This record gives sequence, structure tokens and C-alpha cells, in this order.
Amino acid sequence: MKQQKRILISLSIIVLVVMGIWIFQLLQGNLPYVDKGTILLVPWLVNSYFYEPFSLITNLGSSFFLYPFVVVVTILLFIWFRHWLPALFFGGGTYLTHKVNVFIKHLVERERPSISVSLNAEGYSFPSGHAMVSIFCYGLLAYFITKKLKSKRAILTVQISFTILIFLIGISRYIINVHYLTDVLAGFFFGFLLLIGSIYLYEFIIKKRYPSKG
Repeated sequence: MKQQKRILISLSIIVLVVMGIWIFQLLQGNLPYVDKGTILLVPWLVNSYFYEPFSLITNLGSSFFLYPFVVVVTILLFIWFRHWLPALFFGGGTYLTHKVNVFIKHLVERERPSISVSLNAEGYSFPSGHAMVSIFCYGLLAYFITKKLKSKRAILTVQISFTILIFLIGISRYIINVHYLTDVLAGFFFGFLLLIGSIYLYEFIIKKRYPSKG
């Protein structure tokens, strides 16, 4: 377990450095090399058969869907766990993730490759809110669901299913050309940091103050 934590911390530091380089490049008005290499695919993707299904998948990370979804799931978690803490972490954490995303967007002030009201793509671009909020929201939901499961197969199924969902929502923003690829990758990274931090904090509180709920 300690070895896994060290690896996770080391990888996080490396990716954080990469994020810092990207942000520096963006503040200088330069396009990161990752975007230079992948932006050429966008015209083909927009005109391919991928566009239509991904323009639907992207709605699962849009505010008009997530707002009522988070409210309903927050209530259900409170009922399911018979405790306020999971509901607080899920609802409050998702809201906080959104606020952190907005803060970073206004800090970097990167323009989008294209604007679309119908695709919930307005405002600044870096990092992708869909990727960042989705990995936290659906990731934390998967965590709480697996806490109630006994079967290893069921746990693995939930983890894989939500991982695929999160990836599809995030990458949809690049495919439908409302975000650069670095926006999506950065969204995943920052959202993952908040997700892991929330899980560790939740487990710490549970073990210290509510051992019977663990």
C-alpha cells in the first residue's frame, strides 16, 4: 500500500509539472505541443460518424443534466448510507470541483476552439469542466457504490463501467471540437486529484469519528 501511494504521488508530481508547463505556454499565448499534434484530427472527427454519438454522450457531463442528477444522487446516498457524510462529500465535493474549475479557467483565460450554446460550451476552455467535474462526480459515485458491494466481480464491473463513462464524456469535448485535447487531459488530472483527496479525507473522518460506518 505504501509503495502504491509513493508511485501515485510521484506520477502526480510529474503530471503536475506537465500541467504547469502547459499553463505557462498558454499564458504566453503559445499552443502546447500536444495540441499542435492533435488539432489536425479535429476536422476529420467533426465530419465523421463519431460526431453525432459523442454530441449526445457529452450531455452526461453538462450542467443541465448534472445539476438535477447530483441533487437526486445526494439524497439517495443519504438514504442508502443512513448518514449525512457520503451525501455531503458527493454533493459538496461536486460543487467545489465546479468552482475550482471555474477558478482555473479564469486564471488561464484560454479561448475555446469553438463556441456552442447547444453543446454547453461557452466561456473559457482550460481545463475542461466536463472532464474535471465528471471524473469527480462519477468517480466518487462509483466509490460509494463499491463500498456497498461484496462481490469482487461486481466491484470491478462498476469501476470499469464508470471509467469508460468518464473517459467518453471527457474525450467527447475534443471530438466535437469545443475543447483542445490538453483541456480534457488537464480536466481529468485536476478532477482526479480532487477525487483522490476527497476519498482519503472521507476515509480518514470515517475511521476517526465514525468507525461503525466504515
